[in-house]
Amino acid sequence: MMTLPFTPDQFFEVFGSYNESLWPFAIALWLASFAALVFHLRGQLQRFTNVLLVTHWLWSAIAYHIAFFSRINPAAWLFAGLFLVQALLFVWYGVLIERLNYSSGRSLRHVLSSGLIVYALIYPALSWFEGFSFPRMPTFGIPCPTTLLTVGFLLVANRPLPRGLTAIPIVWTFIGGSAAFLLGVHADLMLLAAGISMLIYVVWAQPKALGHRATL
Repeated sequence: MMTLPFTPDQFFEVFGSYNESLWPFAIALWLASFAALVFHLRGQLQRFTNVLLVTHWLWSAIAYHIAFFSRINPAAWLFAGLFLVQALLFVWYGVLIERLNYSSGRSLRHVLSSGLIVYALIYPALSWFEGFSFPRMPTFGIPCPTTLLTVGFLLVANRPLPRGLTAIPIVWTFIGGSAAFLLGVHADLMLLAAGISMLIYVVWAQPKALGHRATL
């Protein structure tokens, strides 16, 4: 069985410190994320979504991993590095060369995308319903809802989707998803479904769709 370098009590104390110190910023990030969903459904302000994703990954890297999680887990510095790399990838593909756009529709992929984005937004409420109490509970702006939100948008990003852009989110779905079993954060079970969906899309569905388009 996997052993962690911290206790569950230490883990939730990190959330307590994070929420007590940064809750106004977490609320602001939640409001911006809700706005991004509204803009996405209306087909507006694609650049806003990309800037938001940059902000999410930078915030999780610095405000969560470095500032708080590193107090109990040395691996937080490695995680912060991965999140910073992901932020830079979104800067490059989404902001500088504007290669990322997001489609709306009613296909299964679009329904799954919207479901994951909404799930990320209600993630703090799910933690509360699960029995956690504020401030010692997972809320918003932390890695797991950030990854769920990201996968939700990437599932409907324009093709071809750079595979390098999906690697770190997929890896984190399995790292973060382990918290559902190791730490009892059952809301993180959705991360595993998100990671499997993203893998299927990148490895099988997207190449198949592109090959079909090439034959037309």
